[in-house]
Amino acid sequence: MDSHHQSNYKRSKTEKKFLRKQMKARHTLLRHEGIETVSYATQSLVVANGGLGNSVSRKQLLPVLEKCGFVDALLMPPNKPYSFVRYRTTEESKKAYDTLSGKEIVDDLGQKITLYLNFVEKAPWKELGLQALPPGLTVIEEIISPEDEKMLLESVNWTEDTDNQNFQKSLKHRRVKHFGYEFQYENNNVDKEKPLPGGLPDLCDSILEKWLKEGFIEHKPDQLTVNQYEPGQGIPAHIDTHSAFEDEIISLSLGSETRLEGQMRKRKNQIVMDFKHPNGVTVPVMLPCRSLLVMTGESRYLWTHGITPRKFDTVQASRGHKSGIVTGDVEDLTLSKRGIRTSFTFRKVRHTPCNCRYSLVCDSQTKETPPSFPESDREASRLEQEYVHRVYEGIAGHFSSTRHTPWPRVVEFLKALPSGSVVADVGCGNGKYLGVNEELYMIGCDRSQSLVDICRERRYQAVVCDALAVPVRSGSCDACISIAVIHHFATAERRAAALRELVRLLRPGGKALIYVWAMEQEHNKKKSKYLRENRVSPGREELTSNEMSAQEVPAKHTPDLGSQDSARPVPSISDFQEGGCDSRKATSSKLPIHTNRTPFHSQDLLVPWHVTGNPGKDRPVEPLGALGSSDPGAVFHRYYHVFREAELEAACRTLSDVSVLQSYYDQGNWCVILQKV
Repeated sequence: MDSHHQSNYKRSKTEKKFLRKQMKARHTLLRHEGIETVSYATQSLVVANGGLGNSVSRKQLLPVLEKCGFVDALLMPPNKPYSFVRYRTTEESKKAYDTLSGKEIVDDLGQKITLYLNFVEKAPWKELGLQALPPGLTVIEEIISPEDEKMLLESVNWTEDTDNQNFQKSLKHRRVKHFGYEFQYENNNVDKEKPLPGGLPDLCDSILEKWLKEGFIEHKPDQLTVNQYEPGQGIPAHIDTHSAFEDEIISLSLGSETRLEGQMRKRKNQIVMDFKHPNGVTVPVMLPCRSLLVMTGESRYLWTHGITPRKFDTVQASRGHKSGIVTGDVEDLTLSKRGIRTSFTFRKVRHTPCNCRYSLVCDSQTKETPPSFPESDREASRLEQEYVHRVYEGIAGHFSSTRHTPWPRVVEFLKALPSGSVVADVGCGNGKYLGVNEELYMIGCDRSQSLVDICRERRYQAVVCDALAVPVRSGSCDACISIAVIHHFATAERRAAALRELVRLLRPGGKALIYVWAMEQEHNKKKSKYLRENRVSPGREELTSNEMSAQEVPAKHTPDLGSQDSARPVPSISDFQEGGCDSRKATSSKLPIHTNRTPFHSQDLLVPWHVTGNPGKDRPVEPLGALGSSDPGAVFHRYYHVFREAELEAACRTLSDVSVLQSYYDQGNWCVILQKV
């Protein structure tokens, strides 16, 4: 082959490779984000990989786009790895499509990424709308002078003798010091009988007196925790324990200022703290350096607060924007690089029980009244109907969009079966395991008609039925799988009945694989994928979407598990007086509502599902009455019984004619392989 033909061959090969990636980006946007691209030129383009979610800021992307024409609007949705650009004319957008598709740019982390552009009819992004700060929350900017900030930072001696009671060398790589009382991260509390010597530093004491006099705070604290955060570190979503501290909790954010490139002016470092109501509403709050956050009332007692561990925050681009919430104005969002942040969190230790209005999240008021659970099979069935069946029926389209990658050990089980085996997938969902091994005869069943319809659209054999009464002849299956199903049954008797039904389907010698959620999300000193998902990826994977853990959590979460203590659950399915929960009362039970991406604190609970984006092009989510709206942003609650270690295995061993072949832990799930003998 001569050099001319060789050059053409290489160019053709490169173009084909690019077109494959272009198609993959288009497919990923539609599949995971509901963004439909078109094959003809329009004024608007979606820029894949050019988003705040993968470390591309407005100041980097806009100049690149403006080289192709007049940019009418650049919309950068928060935490998304793509953006939308609208040009003044179709000719300008076509020029951008031709010249920028496949172009490499450098992101804010200094790494190269490739842009992929596709035409869209219009940017399908709805603004979040302006929200108010949570009730009782105040942010006061410039509460201290730069000189006082410097003195406070210098007053913290991080190198002193580690035998000193005030000193804690590190907390998962974070430096921490305590004054007044030691904050105990293992239980979010203090030992009220063991105050630390010396009290609060004199400099803090004088500043607190000034704030009291000026009316910024109402009570003088007697406990201080100083934390130093490197970029990329965060705080898990939590509520400060009611019984440990009085109403008012204040946090002073300190940190260096950074000089913007090519500009003489300085911009204050700012960090975003997310406040979340139990009904799923999240308000991102900007905290500049030298600002004071004051939490009282509802914001202190009811809303969780946390900081996502990441190196950049999505903030307002407007120079004159004051501290407060990050609005949904996608034309005014950019990235702010984090620096080292030191927080001074002041609290006043409580010496009497808390009697706040939020009794269902108050440990003082719920300590002696543990949650009640179904007392009869009828009550359990009603709870499951309300908080399992109706929820899955409503979220089927969105749920299916997050279920695409089979779990390796389930695939291993199915591929090890002999060719021609008859296999039942009981609780098959959208059927992601039904096509794993084409040598098997597989039938799926699920309680949700909408999920079974999805299976049938994919040409799988599936029927609608209850897992307690599968319409398959006894002894007709060579194998069964039950993946993330049995934990939805509300009593031990009903869970045992579901296991017996699996065994009934098996022929003698047949095997069943069972997965259930584990109470223990940290096993052998390793965190499950469920907890690790809180870490925000810098977006190095170009518009790929990893499958979530077998624990069925939606594709979009509130990622707030950082390096601090475990978060407390936010209980209460029914009786919040303020804000209103999207669920109605579950029979006579009062079940805790779990905070996603945190350890489990109760075996029986309700887990939120947040509907995000487009739930499915041709499969709108039906409204569920009191369970909430089908619109993006709606929150639904599913009942779970999370299993303790050996609990599933013990339940299997109570069955007659069954041998437990294997019991293991897999990424936050307890798993059993049993055989009918």
